[in-house]
Amino acid sequence: MATDRHRTATPSGKTRFDDIYDQPDPRAYFRTLAPYEYEIPHHAQAVFRRTRELRSRMPGGEGPVTVLDVCCSYGINAALLNHDLTLADLYAHYTSAATAALTPQELIECDKEFYATRRRPDATPMIGLDAAANATRYALDAGLLDEAYAEDLERHPPSSGLCRAVARVGLITVTGGIGYISHRTFDALLDCARTPVWVSAFALRTVPYRRIAATLAAHGLATVMDSSRTYPQRLFTSERERRDAVREVILAGEDPTGHESEGRYHTWLYESRPRTD
Repeated sequence: MATDRHRTATPSGKTRFDDIYDQPDPRAYFRTLAPYEYEIPHHAQAVFRRTRELRSRMPGGEGPVTVLDVCCSYGINAALLNHDLTLADLYAHYTSAATAALTPQELIECDKEFYATRRRPDATPMIGLDAAANATRYALDAGLLDEAYAEDLERHPPSSGLCRAVARVGLITVTGGIGYISHRTFDALLDCARTPVWVSAFALRTVPYRRIAATLAAHGLATVMDSSRTYPQRLFTSERERRDAVREVILAGEDPTGHESEGRYHTWLYESRPRTD
């Protein structure tokens, strides 16, 4: 169970788990988030696979779709997109007694085999972007990412290497980053794009997406929100977090009944594709 030492609150009341995002490997991440049933990568798995398949059918596409996962952390979305694994499998793997006894380097060697033996035949190239250098290095060393860039586009322009990588990207995915990154990151990335790019992003209902959608529109992408359902993210860590989330959702003009009021963060799914008009 996470302790107060691991948690701080943002001005909005949302708990930050800063010390688990940039470790040499994902074990602390999974141990800390397990009690809060962090689940958004599970919901994203089917969505991203479906969107990747649709993107691959675009006229003029050549070969597999290259995916850029923004705020990729330890490569969890890449693990779920390209391997016959569930999020529950990852929780079991990284919280097991067997992996607890390994050094970080031993775990990387273990994970190379763990993922290689579960690689899907439809696996596609994965590029990861995250400000956390240790996390992206693990994902690269474990074979989850083909390329990894530890850069903060909120503060600095993209490197030439990242720009060259984005030029090959056909799909950008995000699960846990909206709110930590803004329209500035998307603007920088799409300035580097050279092929038609789709964006599939989950964002908390407490976080406005309008400015990002406007930036995507400036780059020729039309954004649609799936209003038919929400996707739960995790349990609240405290009554304060629940109370603040309920307030933010109401201020956004949404109804928290049956969602945030019941004790979990919920997300919307936003899909952006090139305009056809």
